[in-house]
Amino acid sequence: MTNIPTELLRTLLTVVDLRSFTKAAQKLGVTQPAVSAQIKRLQFLLGFDLLDKSAPGVSLTEKGSHVVSQARKLLAINDQIVSLAHGSGRGRLLRFGLPGDFVGLPLWQSLAAFRARWPDVRLHMKTCCSSALLHELEQGEIDVIVAMTSPHPHEMASHHWRDELVWTRGPIAIDPAQPLPLVSRGESCLFHRHMVAALETAGRSFEMVFTAGHVDELRRAVAAGLGLSAMTRSLADPATVCDDAGLPPLADVACSICVGTDADPAVRDDLVAMLAETLRPRGKPGTTERPGTADGRAPDVRAAARSGMQSVA
Repeated sequence: MTNIPTELLRTLLTVVDLRSFTKAAQKLGVTQPAVSAQIKRLQFLLGFDLLDKSAPGVSLTEKGSHVVSQARKLLAINDQIVSLAHGSGRGRLLRFGLPGDFVGLPLWQSLAAFRARWPDVRLHMKTCCSSALLHELEQGEIDVIVAMTSPHPHEMASHHWRDELVWTRGPIAIDPAQPLPLVSRGESCLFHRHMVAALETAGRSFEMVFTAGHVDELRRAVAAGLGLSAMTRSLADPATVCDDAGLPPLADVACSICVGTDADPAVRDDLVAMLAETLRPRGKPGTTERPGTADGRAPDVRAAARSGMQSVA
């Protein structure tokens, strides 16, 4: 075998994304037996199972998850070539949002490269708190988001990784006899809640000295020595990280890339792959196309939103 028919890969992705052979058949305009036959043919060509028959619903094997990940990239390239010939990409809108913590030169450079690859796609990006972005995804008002949650990745995550939450400070002396001065983005912020929980558990007094409206304000306040705050290690200024200040440890957070169902799959998946490559810390283990969970997507995004998971503001 030297070639894999793209229609077989597209059928596989449709089954995985919709988590149903019946729904996949309806979307593809074929019968359910035809979908099953295409999956069986693909498995025969590859020589291994893609779907875990022992698990309920549509669940991927470990090899199946890798095939799905690579199939998304292959079909994205295929659809880009087709769009050049037929102009099918003209005018498509892709709505994307993420917390301001992630914004920086690497992201801008990657987005510029993405726009160069998809010149006919209208990309609209916004920065917002994770809780608001997750609500917009639930309502179908946005196509791709990056969100921080705790303690687990969001159920709709197609890619996710963990990051360590650390204390940060500038040129400020810590007096154990005085309340610890804190800088945060308010009580709705997950990082704020983790700081407060850790300090209360340790019996350490504290006081809020500044509530920032944006992450840049918070970083400047910390660097100036106004107070202490919490940030993920991968995004914090290394000069401000204080691992040896005798402060209680903070809980880790999960970073998730979540997608909706309305956007063009080829364009959406190319953006998602770019975000995973750009935003995940180098050397940090992460998961893409989670084995055993059919691409990590929940069958009902509204149920996922009600799962009780905390999100960062």
